[in-house]
Amino acid sequence: MNSTMLALFIPTFIAVSITPGMCMTLAMTLGMSVGVKRTLWMMAGELAGVFLVSASSVAGVAIIMLKFPQVFMVLKIVGGLYLIYLGFMLWNSKGKMAVCSSQNRNFSSKYLVLQGFVTAVVNPKGWAFFVALLPPFIDSTLPLFPQLALLLSIILTIEFLSLMLYAYSGSTLRGLMQKEHHIKFLNKLAALLMAGIGIWLIVE
Repeated sequence: MNSTMLALFIPTFIAVSITPGMCMTLAMTLGMSVGVKRTLWMMAGELAGVFLVSASSVAGVAIIMLKFPQVFMVLKIVGGLYLIYLGFMLWNSKGKMAVCSSQNRNFSSKYLVLQGFVTAVVNPKGWAFFVALLPPFIDSTLPLFPQLALLLSIILTIEFLSLMLYAYSGSTLRGLMQKEHHIKFLNKLAALLMAGIGIWLIVE
C-alpha cells in the first residue's frame, strides 16, 4: 500500500469511527453502567466483529452487497430496531445495560463479548464503509495480504481508541451523577441516543 493511499485512509477511517453510531453508543452506555474495565469485554467482541466485516468486504461480500442492496437495507432495519428496543428498555431503566445505583452488576464476560460482536456485525455504518470505501484503498498492483494486514491493524487500533473514548465519557458521566434521580437521567439520555440513532438508520 503506497504512502499516499495510507495518508488518505487514516483520517477517513478516524472520521467514520469517531462519529456516533451503534458501537460507540453501546460503549458509552456500558461505560455508564459497568465501567470501562468491564466494557473491555464488549470491545473485544466488537473488534472481532469489525475484523470479520472488514475482511469479508475485501474477500467478496462487497460484490454480494452491491448486487443485492436489499441485504444492506435489512441490516439497516434490523440494526435500527435493535437500537430502538435498547432505547425503550433504558428509558424505563430496564434491561442489563441500564444504569442503577448498585455497583455490583452481574454481567457475564460472555454476554458482553457477544453483545459487542453482534452489534458490530449488524452495524450498517460499518458495512457501508467497508463495502464502499475499503476496496478502493487496495492497490491491485501489490500483494493483497500485506495490504489487508496493514489496513486491518490500522482499523482495529483506531476503532479501539474510539471505543475507549466513548466508554470513558460514559464512565465520567456516571461518576458525576451518583444520585438516584441523576441515574434515571443517565438512562433516559442513553435511551434517547440509542433510539435516535436507530430511527435515523431506518429512515436514512
